[in-house]
Amino acid sequence: MGSPVRRALQYRDAGPVFGEVTPEMIEDTLIHLVTENEQYLSELSGQAGCFKETQIVEFIFLLSEKWHLDQSARYRAVELLESCGFSRFMIKQIEQICKASKENIKSREQGQGSSRSYLKDQIYDTFVLRLVSCIQLASKLSLHYNIVNSDTALKFLQSLKYSYTKQELLESELAVLKTLHFQINVSTPLAYVELLLEVLGHNGCLLPAEPLHQMCMQLLDFSYLTRDTIYDTLLKIAIENSTPSELQVAKFLTVKEDFMLLAVGIISTSVFILNPGQWRQVVEHLNSITGITSQSILEFSYAVLKHVVGSTTPKE
Repeated sequence: MGSPVRRALQYRDAGPVFGEVTPEMIEDTLIHLVTENEQYLSELSGQAGCFKETQIVEFIFLLSEKWHLDQSARYRAVELLESCGFSRFMIKQIEQICKASKENIKSREQGQGSSRSYLKDQIYDTFVLRLVSCIQLASKLSLHYNIVNSDTALKFLQSLKYSYTKQELLESELAVLKTLHFQINVSTPLAYVELLLEVLGHNGCLLPAEPLHQMCMQLLDFSYLTRDTIYDTLLKIAIENSTPSELQVAKFLTVKEDFMLLAVGIISTSVFILNPGQWRQVVEHLNSITGITSQSILEFSYAVLKHVVGSTTPKE
């Protein structure tokens, strides 16, 4: 348990209480999430997922753990950073920095190397600042009371040798808010997982809620940290070919960004680990609830477990 990735999996909050929500509210919420997920996939940008690289996600997870944030906050921070609006914002920032660099640095042969280095440093510094701002905003949206204030964020940035001021921190938060049109209460796969667990309980799937929820959280962390590897395996299974074409990879992006599929796959895999005797029944329930085929659920569970334990897993 010594690696940073493993340490990122250690922190666990108390978790939700299941069975306390009315069926009517569950149904309304499920319809809302399904509609939201379908709309997001229909408007998907070709750059979706570019801010979910392992190093970035691990950075957010570790910093969230350091600041004792609950898991909803860490996932929301990742999704805020990833949002298409923020991606466009970073691109705009890069364009502005490039323009400023061209104006301020003469294109002498000797100076071009230092110009590129300066540009790279500016982009990196801006990205770290915005990342911290996303975590701050996510902490404020969480029901957890441990909000990351400016003093905490500033102390952390200073430990990395940045000389930002409180005013610059506030301006960074405002910049993110404006870029996202103040729509920062983004959904996360965690919301889908917890809602589906609630639905399963109301549908008569008598599963041990607490250990199942904890396993789901561990696997969800794992799926975020090994995202590309898992989905690469899933793509190869889907096309029955170990060398997918660029077009196949591009078309697969909607699968990679499907929160409902991820949630269903995480629950299925968790049940297979904890209660294999009930796995087939749960898969049938998940298929009935979401419309995702049993074969798709099976393939997702295989892709996850292949990288968790490195061996063959759920089979018909």
